[in-house]
Formats: sequence, structure tokens, C-alpha cells
Amino acid sequence: MSYVDLFLNYLHSLPDGIIYLLLGVSAFVENVFPPIPGDTITVFGAFLVGIGKLDFFWVFLSTTIGSLAGFMCLFCIGRYLGRTFFINRDYRFFKAKDILRAEEWFGRHGYILIALNRFLPGVRSAISLAGGITRLKSLRVMLFALLSCGTWNMIWILLGYVLGTHWEIVRSRTSDIMMKYNIGVFILFGIVIILFILKRKYRKRP
Repeated sequence: MSYVDLFLNYLHSLPDGIIYLLLGVSAFVENVFPPIPGDTITVFGAFLVGIGKLDFFWVFLSTTIGSLAGFMCLFCIGRYLGRTFFINRDYRFFKAKDILRAEEWFGRHGYILIALNRFLPGVRSAISLAGGITRLKSLRVMLFALLSCGTWNMIWILLGYVLGTHWEIVRSRTSDIMMKYNIGVFILFGIVIILFILKRKYRKRP
């Protein structure tokens, strides 16, 4: 049994108030440390709604507040430490190339990327850092980030809720859907990058 399974089994046995708190904490940590499977824990919260243990509203509220707090935490860190700090250190989970890529996107699309950050696997944390590094307006960033994480969490909570009351079925189906979604997004990214390269080459021709 994996550590995630052990944690979920333990989570199920706790009082409701503690579960809401831990759902929010897991959503926060997943934003700050991307390898943490926060979406799986969010879906587990929806499963607990499905079996009547938790309330839908409080699961949504706790995970959304946690996601927003995690995003804004990295945004503030990026704003405080600045660009050079992260580029020079090239952290494993905040790679310099990802931050540079995010900066390039910010130069063209700005707050649109904040609104879409939860739907962009692999670069969510880089987007929040880049937003702070490029010193976007904090209040506007918070509103767009709230829209993004609220929409994302609502989708996954509803999905976990409607898929059924057997956790293994819910988990396998959501994992499959998440995998297909991530693959689709990466393929789309690849197409966009190829088109961008071709466009630049075409422009350079005499």
C-alpha cells in the first residue's frame, strides 16, 4: 500500500472538521510542492461527499482556499526573491527553463496565464513564481487565481462525486481521465511550440 493510500485511509477515520482542514492543507502543499498528489486527495474528499460523510460546500471551500493560498505563497516568494535567485539555482521542481518559459508567456499573455494556471500541468508552480517575479498586481492575480483554482476544484469534486461510492473505481477512473487530460495538454503545447518555431523560421526568410 502506498503512502497516499495509507494517508487516505487515515483521513477517512478522522472527525469531519479535521478532514476539511487536511484537505485544505493538501491543496496548499500540492501548489508549493508539485509532486504531492493534491488532486487525488481533493477527489477523495468528493468521494467522502458521495458516501455522505462530508458536505460538498465545505470540501470545495477548503480545497479552493488551500489552492489559492499555495498559489499566492509562491507568488509572494517570487516577488520577494526576484528573478536572479531562481535562475541561478535552477531548482529541481522550479527549473530555470520553466521559469524562463513562463516569463516569456507572461510578456505576451499576462493575467490570462494566471486564470489558466490550474489547467496547465507541469508549469503551475512556475507560473505563480513568474507572476511574482514579473511583479504583476497582487489583487488582480489573486482574483484570477481564485477563478482558476475554484473552477478546477469544482470540476474534480463533481467528477469524484458522480463517479460513484466505491473509492477504487473513483480513483482508477479519475486517474485515467487526469492522465488523458495531461497528455492532451502536452500534445497541444507541442503543436503550439512547433507552429511558433515554423512561424519564426518563415519570418526570417528573405
